[in-house]
Amino acid sequence: MEEKNNLKKLPDNAYRELKPGEDYRPVMPSESKPMEATPYAIMMGILMAVIFSAAAAYLGLKVGQVFEAAIPIAIIAIGVGTLSGKKNTLGQNVIIQSIGASSGVVVAGAIFTLPALYILGLEAQFYQIFLSSLIGGFLGILMLIPFRKYFVKEMHGKYPFPEATATTEVLVSGESAGNQTKLLAVSGLIGGLYDFIIGTFGWWREEISTRFLGWGQAIADQYKVVVKLNTSAAVLGLGYIIGLEYAALICAGSFVVWFVLIPLISYFAPGMTVPVGDGITAVLGEMSAEEIFSNYARPLGIGGIAMAGIIGIVRSSGIIVKALKLAVSELGGKKEGAVDTERTQCDLNMRTIMSVMLAALLAALFFFQFGVLHNWWFAVVSTLIVFVISFLFTTVAANATAIVGSNPVSGMTLMTLILTSLILVSVGLSGRGGMMAAMLIGGVVCTALSMAGGFVTDLKIGYWIGSTPKNQEKWKFLGTLVSAATAAGVMMILNKTYGFVGEGALVAPQANAMAAVIKPLMEGGSTPWMLYFAGAVLALILTMIKVPALAFALGMFIPLQLNVPLLIGGLVSHFVGKSKTPGLSRARKEKGTLIASGFIAGGALMGVISAILKYLKADTVLYAGAWNGTKGAELLTVLIYVAIVVYFIWDAKRAKEENK
Repeated sequence: MEEKNNLKKLPDNAYRELKPGEDYRPVMPSESKPMEATPYAIMMGILMAVIFSAAAAYLGLKVGQVFEAAIPIAIIAIGVGTLSGKKNTLGQNVIIQSIGASSGVVVAGAIFTLPALYILGLEAQFYQIFLSSLIGGFLGILMLIPFRKYFVKEMHGKYPFPEATATTEVLVSGESAGNQTKLLAVSGLIGGLYDFIIGTFGWWREEISTRFLGWGQAIADQYKVVVKLNTSAAVLGLGYIIGLEYAALICAGSFVVWFVLIPLISYFAPGMTVPVGDGITAVLGEMSAEEIFSNYARPLGIGGIAMAGIIGIVRSSGIIVKALKLAVSELGGKKEGAVDTERTQCDLNMRTIMSVMLAALLAALFFFQFGVLHNWWFAVVSTLIVFVISFLFTTVAANATAIVGSNPVSGMTLMTLILTSLILVSVGLSGRGGMMAAMLIGGVVCTALSMAGGFVTDLKIGYWIGSTPKNQEKWKFLGTLVSAATAAGVMMILNKTYGFVGEGALVAPQANAMAAVIKPLMEGGSTPWMLYFAGAVLALILTMIKVPALAFALGMFIPLQLNVPLLIGGLVSHFVGKSKTPGLSRARKEKGTLIASGFIAGGALMGVISAILKYLKADTVLYAGAWNGTKGAELLTVLIYVAIVVYFIWDAKRAKEENK
């Protein structure tokens, strides 16, 4: 019964550094025997992994941002447990969350890289997408486990773990789970129907710009200045979760590109009489603002993202060395006495880890040999690249997640692709075969790094609550398997429905960046190294003045219409949280977080359903047709979007301060 009595709050020393001789006693102490990996928990975890993998794949390919599923899954787990009358569910809810949260990290690894195969004209098969995600996910789990004690125990109170903190607070405050689940369901229904009508019937527009006004069109034509906005409820919710500070940084990069660089470049258009750049056939004066962005501004963002990844590795070098020492100590059989026998410090043993890792690397070798390259030498080189880069960057990913709650996996993967391409070309593999191999290597590495960052969050949640690490580690493999299969299936459906190239294609910004980097390296041709260099130098300058370079560079790379709603969501978050009473401010912010989570989950899930209906050609019954392209539709879009923003603010500000 101890679990039940301690369920209301974490110990006072959960978030601060421990004093000499002080121990941390979790909510479920090591001597307790909580229910954890029960059949109910496993089945619920699998269900969450399937649902949120589909939702995350759709949203990520659409806007380039994969939402974190941990908090919504935790809320749903608590709500289902409460409504079904289950007792002592805290340990089970940790397992549900851990299995289900595999969705976001596996999907991120897949969608940031593998759509580039379609963009490059290389048809990817289901087994290639599935196996690259599966092997990468397994490697991420296995390479992080030896470092678990360092990140979650040895560094107790030194790393903030923002996402783990939020999820843990949700899990241990399950008394209000019924109200939380109801609010999440209502907001999910509203956001889902809103995005479903846009995506399926087109009654109002998914994107608007200042071009729908006469003066806006004139300014866009003459000065190449245009403001664009994606009206999706899911993206609005994403902006709220990100918050004003981070959203403003992203938009700052976007605004510098769209309102400084593009107008500045176009100012010189009259004097430019020849096309500039590889594969560019139009002179500058003939280009729209969007074309200038794609051809000249976006490569700056690519250079900035890559440099931000390098900066992250340099800053984390000390942590890598410390983590390696801990891993070597474990592998050498050194024990820490009685502490190792505690249930809450019991990991998979090193022999098991090394055996499964060897099996995963052999699977990677056979995958590259029989599924991709059909050349043993190239397959061995590819497997070695996967192992070395994944190992080096694993602790970087975990460290970034522990400190800021986000994982700069796209920047590290871009650097991985450049290194991989140079190595493969040096051993004689180039052209289409080289591009296929490099992208699949990137897919494995990206998923491994994404998994490492996500799994350290799960393990920290388990540490605070008192779960058995071995249970989390074992069942994480199942979540990875389910998520990899779901992500591969959804990606293929979306490719056939929307595609990744041409008019109306999915944005897939990270995959487009990967394709842009790898093509000239593998096939020859002019690479915009000067633009990459300028973006890299800009990232260095931003770092010197203590501006987060990765967020700024992502804003330069992601299209304007997907950044502006993030800023609107961030402004909503700031406005909702303004109150002279700290308790009321906190209550409003928390309610807003639930509404935003509902918008994200509902909008993304209905987006998947909309894609399936389009794939089956069953979306024509109520389709708006020509109306969608009229000025009336754009005006209606503005009114509807304002209405959903106002609803968001109104509902969040209705929150009442809790009596404590």
